Amino acid sequence: MPEGANAILTGRRRREQPAGPRTASAVRGSRPLAALAVVFTLAQLALVRPVMGLGWDEIVYVSQVTSHHPAAFFSAPRSRGVSLLVAPVASWSSSVPLLRVYLALLSGIALYLALRCWRGLFPTRVLVVGGALFASLWMTLFYGPQAMPNYWVAIGALISVGCFLRVRAERSSPGLLWGLAAGAALMAWMRPTDAAYVAVPLLVLALVRRHWHLLLVLAAGLAAGAVPWVIEAYAGFGGLGERLAEASRIQGGLGWQIAVDDQLRSLGGRALCRPCTGPMPTPLVTLWWFALPVLAGLGLAVAVRAGRAGRTLVPLVCAATAALPYLFMIGYAAPRFLQPAYALLAIPVADALWHLVRTPRGTWRPVAATLVALCLAGHLAVQLAVLHGAVSRNIDSRRDWDRTAEALHRLGVRPPCLLTGHEAIPVGYYTGCSSGATSGNNENITVAGILRTADRLPVAHLAPAGGAPPRYARSWPVHRIADLDVRVAPGS
Repeated sequence: MPEGANAILTGRRRREQPAGPRTASAVRGSRPLAALAVVFTLAQLALVRPVMGLGWDEIVYVSQVTSHHPAAFFSAPRSRGVSLLVAPVASWSSSVPLLRVYLALLSGIALYLALRCWRGLFPTRVLVVGGALFASLWMTLFYGPQAMPNYWVAIGALISVGCFLRVRAERSSPGLLWGLAAGAALMAWMRPTDAAYVAVPLLVLALVRRHWHLLLVLAAGLAAGAVPWVIEAYAGFGGLGERLAEASRIQGGLGWQIAVDDQLRSLGGRALCRPCTGPMPTPLVTLWWFALPVLAGLGLAVAVRAGRAGRTLVPLVCAATAALPYLFMIGYAAPRFLQPAYALLAIPVADALWHLVRTPRGTWRPVAATLVALCLAGHLAVQLAVLHGAVSRNIDSRRDWDRTAEALHRLGVRPPCLLTGHEAIPVGYYTGCSSGATSGNNENITVAGILRTADRLPVAHLAPAGGAPPRYARSWPVHRIADLDVRVAPGS
């Protein structure tokens, strides 16, 4: 009996012994990812600056949950995910710097967790470089601390694809299935249509390979995230088909429209390129965009040679489907639209870069390593320069809204109040007023409703200087505020 007990204890010790080294290795492998997340968070706070006021789209999302400002009109393409994301801060505080710090911290933690989902699929060095490539793009740094959905779709895409591939390889971790569901839900929670484009290759692969558990978990995650959007479609838009049609109309009509050149123009720091006119940015700004598919192709070739094509091909295909509508189905551009594609491309591209600088035996290629390092340094310098310009322009424009709000207060337009006309949504938020539109994408009130409101509350119409006012405001006294003609309803 003692011998049997000793044998049991010995066998148990043998089974437990490997856990120590594996745990230590996992901890060591996580440290570089954690360090990257910390640097990313600090870079957002230092470069984007928490004092930057809220932008137009941010105002729409934040105003849904704050008690300090009236809720702005919520159009068909939008989803409530961002509003719920900012609610822990925006629901009780109107401090924009506090909201920026909260989102920067959250985005750093999310990047760390998303990259951890790829552990075991690629070496840690590849994940660190891939994460750094994505995190150092000017649009990633710019939108990380903002109340916008696209960065979070990118994080959800990384989590979903990483967990999907690891479940196929390991087949034994319930945690990975939960991760797959959570990543899919996060994407759909933020933008259901984007989530569908990212997930299509995963759904098809799970169906073809008969991975029924993956198919079920992925579909359940997507459904869970999209449920609020679908419910709202029936409650406020007359049905799912009607909401999709209205969303398409607001975006200019989805269909065959080549927007590749629009995306190139937006790389120079334009938050929204609609209409997308003007010259192309300098080639130094767009060079990385042309290098991206070349390096992605090299990463696939490296993976095929190494016998691990699947873990590279799947994110590349998901990146392609994620980018498809924004390159070929929409008539305008914003650099943030392609963030999910950039996040998924970053890891195969990092794999290709490591292949260029190191031999299969692990020795360095000095010339190639020097050239790659110089190119990456130049790329980073360009991204930071574009970021600086984008931040400066946006800070100035948001300060203009704030100054306009102060001038409106001096004219007696104070909350509760109503603004209509040019940039009524952002100026209304800064003023503390509701915003109204009788036509266009944000139509939410009638002329009769505006006039009834003017009988009991301050109402003002905004128009570009010299612009023709609508009929209902033509007789209202006009005041010049910067480059705006402001007509205030009599008695306001």
